[in-house]
Amino acid sequence: MPIEFEADAGADTGTINQLVTTLFGEGSQAIDIVILLTILTLLPSILMMLTAFTRIIIVLSFVRQALSMQQTPPNQILIGLALFLTFFVMQPVLSVVYEDAYVPFTEGQLTQEEFIEAAMDPTRRFMYEQVYDSDLGFFINLSSIDIPENPTLDDVPSSVLIPAFITSEIKHAMLIGFIIYLPFIVIDMIVASTLMSMGMMMLPPAMISLPFKVLLFVMVDGWQLIIGSLVGTFY
Repeated sequence: MPIEFEADAGADTGTINQLVTTLFGEGSQAIDIVILLTILTLLPSILMMLTAFTRIIIVLSFVRQALSMQQTPPNQILIGLALFLTFFVMQPVLSVVYEDAYVPFTEGQLTQEEFIEAAMDPTRRFMYEQVYDSDLGFFINLSSIDIPENPTLDDVPSSVLIPAFITSEIKHAMLIGFIIYLPFIVIDMIVASTLMSMGMMMLPPAMISLPFKVLLFVMVDGWQLIIGSLVGTFY
């Protein structure tokens, strides 16, 4: 025989409200916690979108593919190197964010909204200096925001600046990757022509050209040359 329960709607409502208050607290504290957790979740995406990480990791991937080594260096090594290079490139911006935003915020001189605005100002300046005018104009035309014909940094909202910056970073990285590929393509062509002239059609040219690529890369100190040139593109 089923057991019947009689519930009081008012009691249930009070119990639910009490449970919610116990779990999440009262006032804006619960909202602050939710916002903080959301920011921590989106932190990797923020790192990739607002810093030099995108250009650096794409260029390093181009280097590995140009050497015809798909797994060397491993992905963990490339990502770690890209992260440290990103911190190196972004150090001036991080210093300004620390001095003008973080320290005043911890001392209670800035509210949370003022802290975010102060932290975004040097970041937006960095992005604005790296973005192509064509990409910025493209996203300005796509948006429905009224922006002057020759906009300054203050005229461009972050919703327009961020996608324009990401697009420009990908374009920068592909142009650098094209230049990196050229000497290695020459080596592949020479090796392939030599093998063809010798009648060795069944021997893969990539297997023969790989040690020559590595030798050339080591002789010219390739990592130092690429990293130095890559970091120099941001200044």
